[in-house]
Amino acid sequence: MATSDSPIDSVKRELRHRLVESFEASLQDSAQRLTEEELEARLRTLMAIQHRLKEGGAALSADDQTLLVEEIANEVLGFGPLAVLMEDPTVSEIMVNGPQQVFVERAGQLELTPVTFQNQEHLMYCIERLMDMVGASVTESEPFVDASLPDGSRLNVILPPIVLGGATITIRKTLKPFSLEEWMLEGSLPRVAADFLMACVAARVNIVVSGGTSTGKTTLVNLLSTYVPAHERIITIENVAELKMTGKEHWVRLIARPPNVEGKGEISIRDLVKNALRMRPDRIILGEARGGEALDVMQAMHTGHEGFFTVIHANSPEACLDRLETLMLMSGIELPSYACKVQIATAIELIVHLRRYPDGNRRIAQITQVVGLEPHGFVLEDLFVFESNGANGGGKLQGELRYTGKTPKFLWKFETANIALPASLRAAPRATST
Repeated sequence: MATSDSPIDSVKRELRHRLVESFEASLQDSAQRLTEEELEARLRTLMAIQHRLKEGGAALSADDQTLLVEEIANEVLGFGPLAVLMEDPTVSEIMVNGPQQVFVERAGQLELTPVTFQNQEHLMYCIERLMDMVGASVTESEPFVDASLPDGSRLNVILPPIVLGGATITIRKTLKPFSLEEWMLEGSLPRVAADFLMACVAARVNIVVSGGTSTGKTTLVNLLSTYVPAHERIITIENVAELKMTGKEHWVRLIARPPNVEGKGEISIRDLVKNALRMRPDRIILGEARGGEALDVMQAMHTGHEGFFTVIHANSPEACLDRLETLMLMSGIELPSYACKVQIATAIELIVHLRRYPDGNRRIAQITQVVGLEPHGFVLEDLFVFESNGANGGGKLQGELRYTGKTPKFLWKFETANIALPASLRAAPRATST
């Protein structure tokens, strides 16, 4: 419910409008090159020029002036009211549902924040600033955009009339990168599973990371990529830049391009996959398979390009392979379903499946190998499964990812690469069921 402004709020709102207009008119594009100190000095100078520090009997205190400088700086160059949420390390996702409703995700749980926009015009002003950051545009004729912010956070904007109640903004923040060692310290991953995954990456096992929305798939791919040998040439392919190849010097990053307003100029993921195969890659990492490029990826795995990583949205390892088959059938090349299954079963070696549990935490639920193909479908075998021990007093789920005792079928890759099977795997506690 809207509330009436206090006199000081009215002063601040009017002053903000005047300063933003003056600031933009005087600085234009050069504003992006200002340091924080230069920005503050310009704003305070404009404050003095406006002679608006007193109006209607109210005055801005020194603290109010400092706060106003910060607010205007965010309006002109930054994230506006969302700045405080972007700076909060506990926030993983920001969801704006119109001017008066801003949600965040913390530790897997959604909560409504006190952050609001003044009105729809204020929200659209901030969206324009975001578009400036990413070099994109969003209009009524092209009412949505999916892009990557300068820090790697993923941005999605949708405008009316295809969304009711006002424009929406969704920002999936790029959080502090974690290593597998940090996951182990937090209890999210046992040493035996981490050692096994590191060995699989080094041995060039073909890995699919699967899971539902916001289960940590891209985060896990980033983690695994740190164990790619330093001398290898890595080609990453994405719709939106999200992958971070920490410490990798020989990394080429390919980003798809959507068609322009005339429907021309599109560079698809499939185009990039085909091109990547001509770039002498040691390792190809596909951010997410969404269409016919799945066929090209499967064929590449059969022609000597090993050590692939890719991401698939799916609710289980079985559903992951079924979805891969569906994507291959979307390639436009007429292939029998069984032929697709054969290619998948002989190319994909390991599926790492993530799940978000009721306590909000994201965990590896299964590490599953693809054994082969039978008339009824794919034959899978769990190597690790998460075993729950129930919730503790604080509602946090207790449990551990346990080794099932099954032998990986790709041990020959370990031997070829002169990588020993981790000793912790041989001594690991076995899961109670498989």
